[in-house]
Amino acid sequence: MQQQSPSKQQKIWQTVLQIPAGKIASYGQIADLAGLPGRARLVGKTLGLAPDELQLPWYRVMRSGGQLAFAAGTPQALAQQQLLLAEGVIVRNGRVAKDFWWQPDLSELLFKLLY
Repeated sequence: MQQQSPSKQQKIWQTVLQIPAGKIASYGQIADLAGLPGRARLVGKTLGLAPDELQLPWYRVMRSGGQLAFAAGTPQALAQQQLLLAEGVIVRNGRVAKDFWWQPDLSELLFKLLY
């Protein structure tokens, strides 16, 4: 009997769960690591569908230039910034410095990501 492969949603959620505290990733990076290159928008949509019990660290996923995922001054942007600050991530003018980008090493790619 052949095992079913994880759904696109599951791949995205499992990849986001691997982002360490204090680090961020872009929508495109998550899509690439989940085996879905070019599907950054799908990542954004899928994050919004995550069940609460998954406790997905959605706030660690940013736009490609390190900008917060939401428009400045919105409740969502303020929540994202506060959650990042709580992990020690510095947000200046709605943007996170490259120092905080997640760069998974080979062992993370081979042993933690499931695809």
